[in-house]
Amino acid sequence: MYKVKTFNAISEKGLSRFDADKYVVSPEQDSPDAYILRSHKLHDEVIPGSVLAIARAGAGVNNVPVDRCSEQGIVVFNTPGANANAVKELVITGMLMACRDISGGVAFCRGLTDMTDDAEMAKLLESSKKNFAGSELQGKTLGVIGLGAIGAMVANVALELAMNVVGYDPAISVEAAWRLSSLVEKMDSLEALMGRADFITLHVPAIEATHHLINEQRLSLCKEGTVLLNFARESIVDNAAVLKALDAGKLRKYVTDFPTAELVARDDVVPMPHLGASTAEAEENCALMAVDQLKDYLENGNIKNSVNYPTAHMPRMGQSRITFSNQNVPKVLGNVLSILADGNINVADMLNRSRGDLAYNIIDLETEVSEDLQAKISTVEGVVKVRVI
Repeated sequence: MYKVKTFNAISEKGLSRFDADKYVVSPEQDSPDAYILRSHKLHDEVIPGSVLAIARAGAGVNNVPVDRCSEQGIVVFNTPGANANAVKELVITGMLMACRDISGGVAFCRGLTDMTDDAEMAKLLESSKKNFAGSELQGKTLGVIGLGAIGAMVANVALELAMNVVGYDPAISVEAAWRLSSLVEKMDSLEALMGRADFITLHVPAIEATHHLINEQRLSLCKEGTVLLNFARESIVDNAAVLKALDAGKLRKYVTDFPTAELVARDDVVPMPHLGASTAEAEENCALMAVDQLKDYLENGNIKNSVNYPTAHMPRMGQSRITFSNQNVPKVLGNVLSILADGNINVADMLNRSRGDLAYNIIDLETEVSEDLQAKISTVEGVVKVRVI
């Protein structure tokens, strides 16, 4: 039986995918084989040596100590794209709220509870609507920074709204490029995009390279009255620089899912309480993807959507399967294969993949694997973790 420890409220639709005859799943587990979580922070916790994998039901993994997990041979999964539609719809909502004073109009109407004459109210509404007038999205230019699953969806739907769309992503994948409309104009630099757009939306991960990606210097390149939207991560934007840009008129509105005390008091800020992926559908999709990835790894050793290990998938052959992770240095795989050869064990199939400083291997064998053989492989210099499945 595999033991999976849950943190946060994980969708039951996802958890139901764990077969009851193979898995024990609960928030209370001793020596768990895997974690599945959403926003729970692991940085200050000791992760037991029994843990083989951690699945984050969401795209960002800044609540998981990925480097430490890599050292322990723990595969960290995320669920890119599972909540993309929810975030896409909220970005469009944010743009509309920045264009038109929708919330102000609603608040005005809710303040008329003392009025009982509908005709009188209709007159007042007609004379007051000019106070909430705004502009349209059609014909405006949207700049999308980060053209992954969410960014591509936002770009494509903006085109459907008759907007012009420019995008910047120096690390765009082939898969993402296929999703993106050919009508999106690719910009050569972030600075060039900042100067072109009426609206700028951010869809990049929170990593060292993106810390304060939007800063005072880059905001100074914006056109007067630009709208900035951040539904990615708080650390990507320098709030002090945003406040200066708002005061100077470079930014007309800042729409953010990460409000702070200094932001919520301003009329030119549209703050939201971390609503990005807060839909029932997104939570279910994230849980389903996280569970499926965990199961395939625990049962077959296959890896998909890991943030620290390479993608690796191989159909099962032979009687047993060995997987091992190792430092990406010469001779490790050769030394492991020598151990198998010395034991007269024939390899039915194998796969070797690397990513940065790490490598991952799947080896199917035509015989069973003894504990002694597993122990010998574990002692090979550079091997991090060995599993027999």
